[in-house]
Amino acid sequence: MTDGDQQSGDGGRSGGIPTAIRVAGALVTFEGLVGVITAIVLVVRALTGHDQSVASGAGTAIWFGVLFGGVLAAGIGLLRGKRWGRAIAVIAQVLLLPVAWSLLTDSHQPLWGTLLAIVVVGALGALFAPASSRYMAQDYGEIPDERP
Repeated sequence: MTDGDQQSGDGGRSGGIPTAIRVAGALVTFEGLVGVITAIVLVVRALTGHDQSVASGAGTAIWFGVLFGGVLAAGIGLLRGKRWGRAIAVIAQVLLLPVAWSLLTDSHQPLWGTLLAIVVVGALGALFAPASSRYMAQDYGEIPDERP
């Protein structure tokens, strides 16, 4: 690999970051933004006295801020073609699957559960698409283009 290949981040292949990685990055960034905005709303609600206790609202807000701040960073990393974002994104999707299921069943929120499930399954599909896997593995050695 030449210095130009390393700087461009495309491993010498034309086209750069695969579309599947960009799609995953956009979905994960969206999830991160929603979580961070939720954290901000929780802080505002806690400060204005809408919660039963300020500590509960602030604690939940800090939890959301830290977790979804990491998810947001992973999404932005994926959009920029950074490979480290994939691991965080996959873990976040796996953790959000039972949340979607809970919204669909126990919480009786089928609209939100369906929307979350679509985003999560879409992100997982993009993260594990063949082009994504090739892109993520390209720095680990030679990848044959085709088998004989």
